[in-house]
Order: sequence, then structure tokens, then C-alpha cells
Amino acid sequence: MKITLLTVGRTDVDWVKESLDLYGSRLSHYVPFSVVEIPQLKGTASLSKEQIKEKEGEAILRILKGADHVVLLDERGKEYRSVEFAGVLQGFMSRSSADLVFVTGGAYGFSKAVYDRADGKMSLSKMTFSHQMVRTIFAEQLYRAFTIIKGEPYHHE
Repeated sequence: MKITLLTVGRTDVDWVKESLDLYGSRLSHYVPFSVVEIPQLKGTASLSKEQIKEKEGEAILRILKGADHVVLLDERGKEYRSVEFAGVLQGFMSRSSADLVFVTGGAYGFSKAVYDRADGKMSLSKMTFSHQMVRTIFAEQLYRAFTIIKGEPYHHE
């Protein structure tokens, strides 16, 4: 099993890149982890929000494989405490060998086709974060989950 964070748009904020590299390196001790970036659409000024979501959705769906277990990072998704997320992750790993793909959409969210393809939705908070920040927050929470699963002293509760 491997875990992928699939994002729309490049990671172009230096501290986000550095944080992703840091947590990606830490995660490599537990699981193969990668970040896959879909290029930002060009020439969108004449497109509606729905058209942009559709085009981004098509790009997302082209990357996903049929056996992937897809979880959308979505404001309407289920919220977990860190320990709960670790339990969900551990349960998934014990039941399945499918690759896990967590997806962050573009500024307008996901198309209906992407929602239909998803196996689940997860929210990192009721608050809204920039799409750049979500990458770092998610990677840190994924790392935290693995340290909880392994009983390592990173998480304090």
C-alpha cells in the first residue's frame, strides 16, 4: 500500500514545500508517500466555476486508478480527532492493500464526477484553510497518525 496526496495546482509557497519535504521524509519510515500535483488550469477567465470544477475533475479522474481508495479532503467531510484518524487509517491498512489517495480540489471544490468516484470525504477542520496550507496540515496529521499507530512519543494526549 502507498499513500498519495493529489493536489490541484503547484506547491509554490516555500515554507509549504519545506514542510511537505519534512513530513514526506518522516512518512517514508512508515509508508511510501508522494505528492502528485495537477497543473493549474490556464485560460480560465472565460470559464464558469462549474466549468473549472469539471475540467479539474477530469484531470483528477485521469490520475486515479480503479483500485485506489479515494478520500476527498472536503469541508463537508467527516472530522476526526488525531487518535480517531489513526484508528481509521490502521483499520483500512489491516483490511485492504489498495493504495490510498487523498485529494485536495481547486478553489471551487470538486466536480460531481469526482464526488461520485470518491470512497469517502474527510474534513481537517470546520475552518477554511488555503489550498497550500492544507497540504502541510494534512501531511503533518498523516505523520501524527502513524506515530500514534506505532506508539511513538510524538502525540501527547
